[in-house]
Amino acid sequence: MMLPGAFSGAWSFANLRGNFKAAGWNVLTPELRYHDQRSGRPGQPSDPRLAQTGLADYVADLSSSIEALERPPVLLGHSMGGLLAQLLAAKGLARAMILLTPAPPWGLLPSSENEIAAAMGLMSVGPFWNQTLNATFEIAAKNSLNCLPPARQKDIFAQFVPESGRALFESLFWMFDLGRASYVNAVNVDCPVLAISGGRDRVVSPATVRSIADKYRDLATYLEFGDMGHMLLLEDGWHAVASACCDWLETV
Repeated sequence: MMLPGAFSGAWSFANLRGNFKAAGWNVLTPELRYHDQRSGRPGQPSDPRLAQTGLADYVADLSSSIEALERPPVLLGHSMGGLLAQLLAAKGLARAMILLTPAPPWGLLPSSENEIAAAMGLMSVGPFWNQTLNATFEIAAKNSLNCLPPARQKDIFAQFVPESGRALFESLFWMFDLGRASYVNAVNVDCPVLAISGGRDRVVSPATVRSIADKYRDLATYLEFGDMGHMLLLEDGWHAVASACCDWLETV
């Protein structure tokens, strides 16, 4: 089961889905709640309920889907989807867990100036935790899409969807979230974990991904692709990432 990141959807797994299917896996790519409308399309405003949708809502929906399966799946989460995977694994709903440039859970501080700058950028919007947010191309091109050629950046950005300000608040500003929505009790995670970072990632630094891996002790394996960025699942080297994931699954 592949879980998308913020502003994203099942479309982001086009490459990995085909690769995993060819390796013999049944692949599920659920959409997050209210993520089925394209950002910026005339006449298609985002669902107003998205603004009040939080991480717990995403987890509840995904939990229901997993509980309907015969057994827990392997969870592969990208960015915020990586945080959702951790939250689900702590509920015993993961057979194994692959985290691609994952958003960190409650208690892990930013490890780079770029991560701090991203949080500060949200603060400039105002009370974003009560809003539905649309991505900005200039910011995405500089940060999450920085390792893609310009034409490819535009193609991918055209598929971005609105995101819940509340969910981003719970993830990036966990110290102010009384509900501790992004808290993961690592003791309850008992499945193998593969944490993958991109050496040129400006959204979630390699140091942060390594800290996430350390949280899961001897259950975790850490890999870094030095020339890749935050969208490594769509960058030119995606096949090497997919192969590393499949090879690791064979070992565990």
